[in-house]
Amino acid sequence: MDKSVLLAFSGGMDSRAAARELLGAGYRVTALYLDMLGDREAYRRAERAAGETGIGFLCEQVRERFARHIIRYFIDEYMRGRTPAPCTLCNPLIKWHALCAAADRLGIRRIATGHYFRIVVRQGLHYAARAADRRKDQSYYLWGLDEKILSRALAPMGGLFKSDLEPYAAGERESMGVCFLRGMRCADFLCERRPDIVPGPILGPDARRIGTHRGAPLYTVGQKRGLGLPPGWAVTAIDTAANTLFAAPAPPLLYRRLLLGGCRFADRDEVLSSDDLSVVIRGIGRNPAGFARAQEHPSGVLLTLDDPAWAPAAGQPVVLYRGERVIGGGFLEKYF
Repeated sequence: MDKSVLLAFSGGMDSRAAARELLGAGYRVTALYLDMLGDREAYRRAERAAGETGIGFLCEQVRERFARHIIRYFIDEYMRGRTPAPCTLCNPLIKWHALCAAADRLGIRRIATGHYFRIVVRQGLHYAARAADRRKDQSYYLWGLDEKILSRALAPMGGLFKSDLEPYAAGERESMGVCFLRGMRCADFLCERRPDIVPGPILGPDARRIGTHRGAPLYTVGQKRGLGLPPGWAVTAIDTAANTLFAAPAPPLLYRRLLLGGCRFADRDEVLSSDDLSVVIRGIGRNPAGFARAQEHPSGVLLTLDDPAWAPAAGQPVVLYRGERVIGGGFLEKYF
């Protein structure tokens, strides 16, 4: 059995821990650094970490693809009044795609990353599943990975807990947030890239102007802070074409029906026949606590929730679980 594996490697504590786990399991590990931003210092850190770990080091340049498919998507979605989640798109389109392509060129079957998730097999199909450490679980971001990728993937971080990473964490902060923002606030990044973002009106329930915002694309449904709204008020709707925000006092923002587009399911029949689907939406809102049922819809898939979701936003990924397994997901288009 070939024990070679190509590991996506940033040089951070997660990828170093993943390399150590794979080496301990007897794999021959080669590190692949994905150059998405042209950050020379990050490249040097990764190269140095690979040398210290005792594994080979390669670099793949994906800057143009990343800028075209991820950064442009991020900006365009906000300009449409939607709330993007770039990591869920980057994983299938950039990270895992580049990892698979490089592994194929090198004649390496197995691939791995430092993501916190597990892989389970059910009726011959491979699924991403929740990690042992729920606080660090990243299975939500992997709903777009297909069977061809998961069937050759290893998940060395799936059984680890945060305390297991102490040997790799000395002097290092966990990387958080959107990588290409490089510490900038999202609003500042958008204003820098789109000078056509300008202030506009905030309208109350009676259509009277109650304030001024910095630019409609900079906000999301459910937002309460940063707008000078009265206590208990929140954004209820966004009209980027008219550059207008709508707000109301204590809006319920509770919705039981979610329409998804751009869906990917491991087994569509399982999704449509199950009445015990769990729904996860990462964002400003609250995840529904009960189960959901799915049905076909002319525009995608319609979810009906036992427990309503609070403040879902168009553009957010809605990920479906059955037990521990990620069985699919899609992008929120409408809510009712």
